[in-house]
Amino acid sequence: MAILVTGGAGFIGSNFVLDWLAGSNEPVINLDKLTYAGNLQNLAPLDGDARHVFVQGDFGDASLVAKLLAQYQPRAVVNFAAESHVDRSIHGPGEFIQTNIVGTFHLLESVRAYWNGLAEGPKAAFRLLHVSTDEVYGSLAKAEPAFTETHRYEPNSPYSASKAASDHLVRAYHHTYGLPVLTTNCSNNYGPLHFPEKLIPLMIVNALAGKPLPVYGDGQQVRDWLYVRDHCSAIRRVLEAGRTGETYNIGGWNEMPNLEIVHTVCALLDELRPRVDGKPYTGQISFVTDRPGHDRRYAIDARKIEHELGWKPAETFATGIRKTVQWYLDNQAWVANVQSGGYRDWLTKQYGAQAKA
Repeated sequence: MAILVTGGAGFIGSNFVLDWLAGSNEPVINLDKLTYAGNLQNLAPLDGDARHVFVQGDFGDASLVAKLLAQYQPRAVVNFAAESHVDRSIHGPGEFIQTNIVGTFHLLESVRAYWNGLAEGPKAAFRLLHVSTDEVYGSLAKAEPAFTETHRYEPNSPYSASKAASDHLVRAYHHTYGLPVLTTNCSNNYGPLHFPEKLIPLMIVNALAGKPLPVYGDGQQVRDWLYVRDHCSAIRRVLEAGRTGETYNIGGWNEMPNLEIVHTVCALLDELRPRVDGKPYTGQISFVTDRPGHDRRYAIDARKIEHELGWKPAETFATGIRKTVQWYLDNQAWVANVQSGGYRDWLTKQYGAQAKA
């Protein structure tokens, strides 16, 4: 028995692999291309662990995936592999189309061929779990109800459009070919091992470096925040008991505007790692031009997964953000190692000189 995880060296994927092997002896075959956000250092605790087999490669490489499926005979595939940053998709959408749409298509074809060749028992038990995002649903007005699993898709960025397309492909392979799929759409994740281009780790890293904290527009964009290890437990539960062909929305029940998130991070840093001059970190906040087409609000209605599968998040935002800030304080070497020259150049391109002043 084993599972195949794609994108298992990225932020959510590596947290999932670590979480899986902390609670199970079932091996993980971990396929990751190791693009800029894929980091083997995330998986350092598994060095020498025979339960973890890492393979560097593209999940859209049909021959490689077919070889791994034939060799390891996994009972499930969990697909995290994706280009996942809205800002990068605005500057270069082509890579998102290639990875999130074409790559998912090739994965589905490889998995379908493998599944069709299984004996009756393993074939009935097999699952493909596709991990997606709430951004496929578009943007909500302030008073609108949160996204449910039947909400209409209205993606507004090249990233969310590419993920929406991948979701539709997964659904089509279930309805056309009978492939036993599960789809999860999660809200904004945060926690350990988060690449510092995203809001929370960027604020922590820049604050500690004495740099400006760039906030888009008025900072009132609202997101639902989900601690990454809660997300991992939800995926485990969906894989275990989810109904094939179904979608499950996974959220943290933590709707907060970005500016409030930044103030919360600053307050924790004031407490845990005060500035030498005694001034509050909020003095480093710098408002920058909003990004094009910036969605105003996302919110997840996670009642379906709670009612059907008995899952709900263990962390509140207060407990999760404290753990997150503390992790970054305790892991400065990890931060330094992921901040390559290419990353710094991109940060300047996106936020302007204010990001590195």
